[in-house]
Amino acid sequence: MERLYASWRHAYVTRKGDHTGACVFCEAQRSAEGGSLIVHDGATAFVILNLFPYNSGHLLVVPRRHVASLAALTRHEITETAELTQACERVLTEVYEPQGINVGMNLGRPAGAGVADHLHVHLVPRWTGDTNFMTVVGGVRVLPEEIVQTAARVRPAFARLLDRS
Repeated sequence: MERLYASWRHAYVTRKGDHTGACVFCEAQRSAEGGSLIVHDGATAFVILNLFPYNSGHLLVVPRRHVASLAALTRHEITETAELTQACERVLTEVYEPQGINVGMNLGRPAGAGVADHLHVHLVPRWTGDTNFMTVVGGVRVLPEEIVQTAARVRPAFARLLDRS
C-alpha cells in the first residue's frame, strides 16, 4: 500500500476551534505569514490564496472590513469585491487555463461557511476529471503544486492585470 503524506494539514485537521476569537482574514492582513498568502491588495478588498485549497489556484476575494454579509458592504466594497472576483477569473484563466471555474460564497455556518463572520468569495479552477478516486473514496485531495508555487504564478498576473499606475 502506498502512503500519501500531507503533514502540513495536521494543524488544520486537529484544530479544536479558534478560542482567541481571531479572524483568519483579519489576521492575514496583519501578519507576515498571512501576508505571504495575499496575492493582490486593493483599497477595500484583497485576494488571498486558500491555505487549504480544493484545487491549485483556489483564490478568495475578501473585504478588508470584518463583515458577515453582502448587505453589510458599502457600495465601494461591493464594487471592488465584484471587480476583484472578475480579475480572479481572468488571472485563473490566463495562468491555469481551467475548463471551468466555481465561483461562490457561503453566508453563515449552516450554508457551509468555514469562516462564517467574514464574507469571502471562493474561485476554484476546475478541469474535467479533477475529482478522482482519491477525493471520492479516500477523502484526500491531491494537489499538483504547493501554495508557494501558486503565489509565484498568480502574483505577476495580478500585477499585469491590475496595474496601479
